[in-house]
Amino acid sequence: MVEKSFNIEFHKSVLIAEVLTYLAPRPGGLYVDATFGGGGHTYAILAHEPGCRVIACDWDAESLERNSALVREQFGERLETIWGNFAQLPQLLKKKGFPRVDGVLADFGTSQFQITERAGFSFTGTAPLDMRMSQAHGQLTAEELIRRASEEELSYIFHTFGEERFSRRIARAVVAARRERPIKTTADLVKVILSVVPKRLGGLHPATRVFQALRIVVNRELENIQTFLGHLPQILAPEGRAVCISFHSLEDRLVKTYFRDNKDLFEVLTPKVVIPQDEEVHENPSARSARLRAAQFRGVK
Repeated sequence: MVEKSFNIEFHKSVLIAEVLTYLAPRPGGLYVDATFGGGGHTYAILAHEPGCRVIACDWDAESLERNSALVREQFGERLETIWGNFAQLPQLLKKKGFPRVDGVLADFGTSQFQITERAGFSFTGTAPLDMRMSQAHGQLTAEELIRRASEEELSYIFHTFGEERFSRRIARAVVAARRERPIKTTADLVKVILSVVPKRLGGLHPATRVFQALRIVVNRELENIQTFLGHLPQILAPEGRAVCISFHSLEDRLVKTYFRDNKDLFEVLTPKVVIPQDEEVHENPSARSARLRAAQFRGVK
């Protein structure tokens, strides 16, 4: 029996038991962990079903190399790795010579490895305002976005992608502050945010939603999710399963809408969204916003 949360160095993966239930790995099966991150989900799949193999994909080369080595120590050749963005999975799998797979898992959340090791992801401390998950796959940085976007554009970004209620106030403060001096670090941006949104005891840090919004835009996360979902019929074998974990309402809406609008291709396995149990949220508070949806591919008719 695999524990609900497995921790590899940095990242405590969420909804482990639920992932195994809906992915349903079987002997001889080939599965893709499209967002390998800290490796917790891949480890759980390989441990749960000794007869299956997992292809681990991530566009963060350092995370993939470091954490896959930890998993490979135990599971050897049952683990394959691919460096790249999950939005390009059909090309990546074809280049490696893999056939269609029996299941795909995608966890759209940001791993603790990225938060602690990638510049600009955390609003604690001081780091360059970068926020790119992979410098090899992206050019736009959060610093450039903060420097060049208009007040209206910044307000839209904070409100739409961060669901920040003080989006206009923060955007106005950012524009005023950058006239005085460049906003180049996480500490610079946090200082601006705190000047107009006071920190509240026991609540989210005032910078949380702004940093989330910038990360989503810099990494084109929603566009990549849409592309990934559209590629599922090219990736999955008949009766193959797709399991998606979202941490943001916009992400979850994309998954829900795609499965709903493609019922000729997919049987929805989760009529209601699956959320973590209270016990998991207590042990791992970052799991509280996780949402899981799953579907089974009927095959191309």
